[in-house]
Amino acid sequence: MTLMLHPPHQSSEEDADWAAGSRPLYISVIGGGRCTAPQYAMAEHLGRLVAGLGAVLVCGGLGGVMEGAGRGAKEVGGQTLGILPGHDRSAANPYMDTVVTTGLGHGRNLAVVSTGDAVIAVGGEFGTLSEIGLARKIGRPVVILDGWRFSRDEGTPGIWYAETPEEAISQIRDALNLPGSDSV
Repeated sequence: MTLMLHPPHQSSEEDADWAAGSRPLYISVIGGGRCTAPQYAMAEHLGRLVAGLGAVLVCGGLGGVMEGAGRGAKEVGGQTLGILPGHDRSAANPYMDTVVTTGLGHGRNLAVVSTGDAVIAVGGEFGTLSEIGLARKIGRPVVILDGWRFSRDEGTPGIWYAETPEEAISQIRDALNLPGSDSV
């Protein structure tokens, strides 16, 4: 007997709802709590682009890439959601509109990637690696910027690599069949 705790994401009427604009799109941006200045700038630009799509930016709510993405989204009037590992809302960076505390430590990584309709990783370490794996396990498309590289003989379905934030957003648009993508 096979038990699937996290079945792969399947297209549904609900997916068509956000593609048609009748429910908000959520994009999770993941990456290290500490990052390089270029990664911070990349995350900040990415946050502006996510907000430009009209999507809610979801992240782990702390520093580094999460702060940069939140800052970028807020600079252009976007909405942000931070999912924290602890119980203290004041630990969130100042760019989070809504803060959810979990008390789960790294276990909150599943909540971060599950909340997004798609995931974009910027840099990161082993916490980011776990989020990438969890995102794929539940069927979320993942785009990686300046981060982990995977190599398997059978390929890495559902994972794409981008050189720029614009390319990452384009790949997400295609993966989700959003209006304006090449797939629509």
